Amino acid sequence: MSLFSRKKTETVAGPQVVLQVEGMHCNSCGPLIDDELEELPGVRSATTDMRTGRTTVRLEEGADVDTAALIAAVEGAGDYTARPAA
Repeated sequence: MSLFSRKKTETVAGPQVVLQVEGMHCNSCGPLIDDELEELPGVRSATTDMRTGRTTVRLEEGADVDTAALIAAVEGAGDYTARPAA
């Protein structure tokens, strides 16, 4: 039995978008960003890794979510900037 959170260990199939996020300065930043993204229609889950500065956004199958809306949600969560990851 795993001691880790299911959110962090589950494998989720389907479309995803990876964003590069700058401006994170503490461990609270990731959950703030994730919560803001998960409020958007069509977003299944969001996971932010502060070490890499990347946020992986998993979308519902068939969802029509604009990358600009994802970026706006990240930037609306605090003093962050975001762009699609290379």
